[in-house]
Amino acid sequence: MDPVTIGLIALAAVLTLLILRVPIAVALGVTATVGIFLIFAWRPYMPFNPDAAWRPTFSLLANSPYAFITSYTLSTVPLFIFMGHLAYQAGFTTDIYHAARVWLTRVPGGVAMASVVGCGGFSAITGSSVACAAAMGRIAIPEMLRFGYNKALASGSVAIGGTLGSLIPPSILFILFGIFAEESIAKLFIAAVIPGLLSLAGYVIVIFLWAKLRPEHAPTPQEEMTRAIRLEALKRCWAILLLFAVVIGGIYLGVFTPTEAAGVGAIACLILGLVLRRLSFQGIVAALKESAFQTSMIFAIAIGGKLFVNFMALTGIPAYLIEVISTSDVEMWVVMGMIVLLYIGLGMFLDPIGIILLTLPLTLPIVETYGLSFIWFGVIVVKLLEIGLVTPPIGLNVFVIKSIVERTVSLEAIFKGVSLFLVADAIVLGLLLGFPALSLFLPGLMG
Repeated sequence: MDPVTIGLIALAAVLTLLILRVPIAVALGVTATVGIFLIFAWRPYMPFNPDAAWRPTFSLLANSPYAFITSYTLSTVPLFIFMGHLAYQAGFTTDIYHAARVWLTRVPGGVAMASVVGCGGFSAITGSSVACAAAMGRIAIPEMLRFGYNKALASGSVAIGGTLGSLIPPSILFILFGIFAEESIAKLFIAAVIPGLLSLAGYVIVIFLWAKLRPEHAPTPQEEMTRAIRLEALKRCWAILLLFAVVIGGIYLGVFTPTEAAGVGAIACLILGLVLRRLSFQGIVAALKESAFQTSMIFAIAIGGKLFVNFMALTGIPAYLIEVISTSDVEMWVVMGMIVLLYIGLGMFLDPIGIILLTLPLTLPIVETYGLSFIWFGVIVVKLLEIGLVTPPIGLNVFVIKSIVERTVSLEAIFKGVSLFLVADAIVLGLLLGFPALSLFLPGLMG
């Protein structure tokens, strides 16, 4: 059988399994393994010969995942995850929210704005959208509802704010993209700073306009915030700002590699938590447990993704797509439009990590054909995956928020609240597509 045909059947099989809610690691790994076996056993114009496939298949299964999982670069993932959970247990990740909450009280929609700003600060440490939405949802949504905020605004602002965990560095998605694209993770992190801030600013503007047009949806809390209270809230943010400066500043200045920055950040967070007496032994144990669980899940998916990448290379589908595109003279903007639609479509149904590992073997060669920057493309992909976290019918962050609010807020209200923020996302995405310098300016200064 033709390898391209095997590859196309395998792609359809993976999508079917994922739609049926089969775990991503299983869907990718099993499909890739069966596909690799068939390619070696069923050569073109040759009879089916399973005896010829056992040795190369088992050799690839034994060597490729091991070489991938033991790579030095991949150790960045558990270190950043551990740093994020330590910061959460120590309360550093909520300091930004409380400071924004105090300073923005009198601004229309100020408490919702504080939620988004808090999500941005949380994202700067955790790198996980789901963790960000879950943590901030427990803190911010009850407070907004207590002040009489509209349920759609209260839940939607936290759901959309949580997506910043995918874009604002350090981001797990950027680490995986960098590993599979063989691109600098440090430059990917720095490239995401301006797009991340643009997204955050877009969400704040939506809240401001919402509160101005429908003031009854965002009542101003009748609280007295003195100068002393504001300064005290601001002072408490020094720890998380220091951690962010050490990690991202160290990477930008070339002091640390991303892996070294993750290790330094985790140790610094542990020391700060202990010195400030904000981190208990139970908190450290909880952070270790959560980090081990999350890391195991990501590594299992990554192994399945690595096998699938190897399988796609054997099928020759990437080369086939490049040949089709190069011979058809398709304009670059048309191809990018199709890629955008692909990621948005998959984002409606699938997990971001699964999407990035499923699609990169196909999209990276196409992007390379047009001479486009992988750094820029990485930002576009992660922004699209961020949008997918809140798009129906399966917006992961929306369901995380729903699990927190339970019967207090309906699923329809959360999706309604998110829908207005998607307008801001569309504008930011258009800016990133039309002006690559927004993503490439800061990495260009790194040399």
